[in-house]
Order: sequence, then structure tokens, then C-alpha cells
Amino acid sequence: MFKGRTVLAFVLLSMFASSILTLTLVNPSILAAVGGRDQAGSVKSGLSSKDLNKIAMTYSLIENNFLTQVDKDKIVNGAINGMLATLDDPYTVYMDQREAEQFNENITSSFQGIGAEVTSEDGKVVIVAPIKGSPAEKAGLHANDVILSVNGEKLEGLTLNQAIMKIRGPKGTQAKLEVLRAGTTEPIEVIVVRDDIDVETVYAEMLQGQIGKIEIRQFASNTAERFAEELQSLESQGMKGLIIDVRNDPGGLLQEVVEIVEPFIAKGKGIVQIENRQGKKEMTPSNGTGKPYPVSVLINKGSASASEILAGALRDSAGSKLIGETTFGKGTVQVTFAKEMGDGSNIKLTVYKWLTPNGTWIHKTGIEPDMKVEQPAYFKVAPLTKKETLKPDTSSEDIKNLQIMLQGLGLQVDRTDGYFSAQTAKAVKAFQQANDLPVTGEVDKDTAAKVEKAIVEAIRDPKNDLQLKAALEYMLSVTGK
Repeated sequence: MFKGRTVLAFVLLSMFASSILTLTLVNPSILAAVGGRDQAGSVKSGLSSKDLNKIAMTYSLIENNFLTQVDKDKIVNGAINGMLATLDDPYTVYMDQREAEQFNENITSSFQGIGAEVTSEDGKVVIVAPIKGSPAEKAGLHANDVILSVNGEKLEGLTLNQAIMKIRGPKGTQAKLEVLRAGTTEPIEVIVVRDDIDVETVYAEMLQGQIGKIEIRQFASNTAERFAEELQSLESQGMKGLIIDVRNDPGGLLQEVVEIVEPFIAKGKGIVQIENRQGKKEMTPSNGTGKPYPVSVLINKGSASASEILAGALRDSAGSKLIGETTFGKGTVQVTFAKEMGDGSNIKLTVYKWLTPNGTWIHKTGIEPDMKVEQPAYFKVAPLTKKETLKPDTSSEDIKNLQIMLQGLGLQVDRTDGYFSAQTAKAVKAFQQANDLPVTGEVDKDTAAKVEKAIVEAIRDPKNDLQLKAALEYMLSVTGK
């Protein structure tokens, strides 16, 4: 599965240790602002003795007067989480000893889980992107889905790490997720069977007209090496143009993306800018030579962080066209402080902004494509809840999603507004007959599962990928093929 290479897996669901390699890319004058000790090695807290006494008194009051006996570690960890929560930054998190150990294990090995990058927005656990081919993608989870509960346990009030620990689990076990999707009024239940996550990060192929395509699924510790191998292979086959696909790529290591884009950008031109809290900026210049063929980049709302750095660098400094949808919008860089904590715990803290070579900060806005192309409606449809059999002459959100799926499968429906019409029943019967199901015209759990499986296969079929088609047509036009 891992093709014999050392890889960097997602942490838990997919948290990346992007900070340590990031530090090697910026000038030490910027790094001087990062740290928690003075030159003598003493902690620089900025707190007065009055502040420290107030904190100590609060703990003392709890320890000596609270109704029940307290857990010291729980209170201290809670205090740290409380401080970080006031920063209102979903990417700044505290990891206790157990979470930090898990973090460290998973940045150098494979993992088992559902395979999706998550973040926290307004206290809610939000999917950034499912990994292509992962259980999360196969189950129909999408970027921006909100996970409300796991196996009946609500995630509200938990830290992001605590929520991830609930979602993560051994291969073969089920994660019953209650999910809220934009455009739906009621939560849906999505059952995901956890599995080993394939952390191979680079997939390449030659398309018609000698147009190469390289898909990057995440920026892990060997991604630049794998990209270079596949690029060389395509070039040796006489490639005339290249499509780089970073759709649903939630990001990863900054060093990797710099190494990937550098050969495409002429020497001296910028790759990425880093800005510290004082507003000081440092550009990472390219030492590359550029390429003699055109390059375009496929993006969507699941393209985040390092994917956005790649897209911004290639557009600003290499003139590449961006095709697809507006990206996720993560324009910050985190640094880990395990050594400073000193007890096995860790803090991942946002310390920098990153900007495109032209100086654009894309945080919370994303990068707009040069050529906007939407996928068919069934690419974004919600899974059916399967709470009850869907019958004619009824209306629901489930029926609306069913109609969109049937339409996507080439079956004739007269409406997609959620009313189960006679024509909808006719389309259901046609599907049931073609798939060896009882021909009832009603949608029970078995029919619903078969419809969902068929629509997932349709989504994964390249001939239905309108964004890829648009990118290929553009590349063929500019290469004269």
C-alpha cells in the first residue's frame, strides 16, 4: 500500500505537523520573535506577580474548597485550553501527553481512521476535505460538512483534538457520524467504516494530446521526491503540458510544496511570503529555471493550506491558470512547542501569515480560479438518511437528494424539489430493475445503499469530471493539439 517509501501520514483524522519544516524557510530575524524564554533561559510570561498569584489562588480555592476531589492535571490542561480558546484560532491547539504522543507517532507512520482533514469553526468540527479513495470519501462526506456527533456522542464543547480522538478508531470499526451539510435543514447520518489510510500522495498519468496530469493528495515528507519522479517520467514520454490536481488536498508540509513548485518558477521570482506579528515579511525566492510547457492547476473548496501556496505561487510567478472552484482559505502557519512545555505535552501555535508572491493574504477568502467550473449537482449531494422508506406522494430533503442522484445516473426525473412524483417512482423502478432489486418504486435501505454506491462510482469516473475536462480542453488549446 505504501510502495516501500517513508511517508508522513495524517495525524488522527488528518492534522499536519507543518511547523518544524516551515521554520527552515524563513530568515532568522523573523524567527527571533518565536519563543518563550529570555537569553538566560527563564520563562518570559509577561505576567505580574499579582497575575500569577490570582491564578494560583484560583487553583488553591478549587483544590481546597470544591465539593468533590479534583484532578490537578485536568484543571491545568483546562486552564491552558482556556487561554488558547481566547485566541479564537482553530489552528492553535494544546495537546496533553497522550494526544502529543499520538501526534508524534502519526507524523512518521501510517494511521487508521476515516481519512479526512478537519478543523474547528465557531466551536464546530468542520471537514476541510476527505482524502481521495478514503472511507470518508466513499461514504459521501464533503468539504464543509459539520460533524455534530460520533456514535451518539456529541462533539459540542470538546476541543478539536478531543473531537478527533472520538472520530478516530481501529480498522473495521464503525463511526456513525451525525452530519450537517450546507443547504440541508436536518442532520444526516453517515456511517463510515474505519480503515488503513493509503498515504501514497502522488498519482500521475498521461492524458490525450500528451498532456500530463499529476494529482497531489497531501504534502507529506516524501511528496516532493515522488512528484519529481512522476514529473520526470511524464517529461521522458514527451509531455506537452501539465495539469496539477490539488482538489481536496488539505495541505501539509511547506518545505514539500516549495520543492515541488521551484522547478516551474524562474530564478529570483517568489514562491511564498511569510509575515510575522510585527508585519515583517520574508520572501522565499525560487532557484528554479522554469519549464518550456504550460501548467494549469485544478482547485476546489477542499484545496487548503499548502495546496493554496502551490496554486498562488504558480499563478503569480509562473503564469499558470487555476481551474475549478474557490479554495478553502487557510493563510496561516503553525509552530509546535513540545520542548518548551517540557512534560510531554505540546502546543501548536499560529505564529505567521503566509502570502502569495504578489502579497495576497487568502485567509478565510481562498483563491479564486481563473476559470470557474462547477461539478454536476450530484457531486455535492448529501447521503440519504435511511431513517424511513421513501414513498410516492411525500416530500422531504431525502427525496430531493434521491432525485439529484437518479438524474446523475442518467435516469429521467421530472423534478428535483423533494416531492416524490410518479415520474420519480418510475425512475426508481428502472434503477431497481437494473440492479436486481425488488421493483417497488419505493426506496428502502437496500435501494438507498445501491443508489449511493452507484453515485459514488459516477463521481469517481473521470468522464463525469467537468473540471478535469475543462482543464484538458484548455491545455489542448494552448499546446495546439
